[in-house]
Amino acid sequence: MKEGKIEAVYGQVVLARFPGAAKPVYGEICVTDGVALVAFMSQGENLFYLMVLTGNEKVSRGLIIKSKGERLSIPLGPDLLGRVVDLFARPLDGGAPLKLPSKASIFGDGDNRAKNGKVKKIEIRETGIKIIDFFAPLIKGGRLGLFGGAGVGKTVLLTEIMHNIFISKSSITPDVVSVFAGVGERTREGRELMDELKEKGVLDKTSLVYGPMSENPAVRFLTAYASVTVAEYFRDVESKDVLFFVDNVFRFVQAGSELSTLTKVIPSEEGYQPTLLSEMAMFQERISSGKNAEISSIEAIYVPSDDLLDQAVISIFPYLDSVVTLSRDVYQEGRFPAIDIGSSSSSIFDPDIVGFTHYEAVIEAQKILKKASDLERIVVLVGENELSPDDQKIYKRSKLIKNYMTQPFFVVSEQSGVPGQKVPLATTIADVNDILAGKYDEIEPEKLLFIGAIDTIIK
Repeated sequence: MKEGKIEAVYGQVVLARFPGAAKPVYGEICVTDGVALVAFMSQGENLFYLMVLTGNEKVSRGLIIKSKGERLSIPLGPDLLGRVVDLFARPLDGGAPLKLPSKASIFGDGDNRAKNGKVKKIEIRETGIKIIDFFAPLIKGGRLGLFGGAGVGKTVLLTEIMHNIFISKSSITPDVVSVFAGVGERTREGRELMDELKEKGVLDKTSLVYGPMSENPAVRFLTAYASVTVAEYFRDVESKDVLFFVDNVFRFVQAGSELSTLTKVIPSEEGYQPTLLSEMAMFQERISSGKNAEISSIEAIYVPSDDLLDQAVISIFPYLDSVVTLSRDVYQEGRFPAIDIGSSSSSIFDPDIVGFTHYEAVIEAQKILKKASDLERIVVLVGENELSPDDQKIYKRSKLIKNYMTQPFFVVSEQSGVPGQKVPLATTIADVNDILAGKYDEIEPEKLLFIGAIDTIIK
């Protein structure tokens, strides 16, 4: 059995010396009385950094640790549905311990999209949220990222998407389950989500894996890998399509940065860990289609200081099919969801995929919004009435489009007092085309704030 001795302790990270060829491999578990650690970084020929998972108060210099000869794994089984667990599959919901028949390494087995994936026709999975389905749709088996700073509505938007495509059950078959990864977020939000899922009768179709902000960085960091392992299990073993919700991917990066700081590794120019790109790849590339089923992910990403050029944020962009950017300026203007249309997009916008009607409507709407943005400075200086008749028409239609893209949400209906609205994509396309054609030029833009389909106010 591999045996080592702890030589230094840096909070949740220890430096251990293993003699000769006894050095553990990445992800291997080492234990001693009441202490569990996992190896994650080499520091020379016989030295290795290990993350302390449990028993941090018992760790000290000179402590002898022994390898279990296996990598960190999570127990798996169908009983994970309906439960809230940690990265060890231990219940966090107060329920009975789980009896799970199998297990898998949380670091994966090396499979990737090219080896395991299946080629399918690209299809849009409607969320019922007008601005997302129209400008940045989620595709089945794809990844949607929700970017935004603090307090602009990322978690509310993520929960609304979960409500509309899962809790409402309108577009879900028995072969679809969801996995929610709570990485470094508040335990209160996790409790509220569990209660809502239970109230709606769909908790038995959902598995929730949590590593909240109260946990140490090692647990928060590994929770992301554990949750995607659960999603892979339902995809590959149970052959079910998985809706994979992550809140929040930035907290995964942040936990990795904290661990890197403890190991005294020289950071990159922006202060993040030098292993950021490889860690992100290990996580994101596992969110893919399998032989018989697929994983579709909706990921909330916190943007530090509202800086979309932050290195952590940039590291996530290449893996996404659709990008939705929440804007503080839009939020302050009173439009919700506070999505910046100009900064939101999807890689699937092709007439052969979304259809010519949808494609043409998006292109024309973007032209109107871009032209109105150019006119904004003139309006601020001299007023809208000083624009030419054609420019006044463009400017008003842009306001009609932006206001129409607001929407009352189900998940905040108790607080707002306004019932939630879910709008089919075909209705949204038709309404936008009517706005572009001038059908509603006589309507005040304020009339389109926080409605569903336009016919609800016409009636």
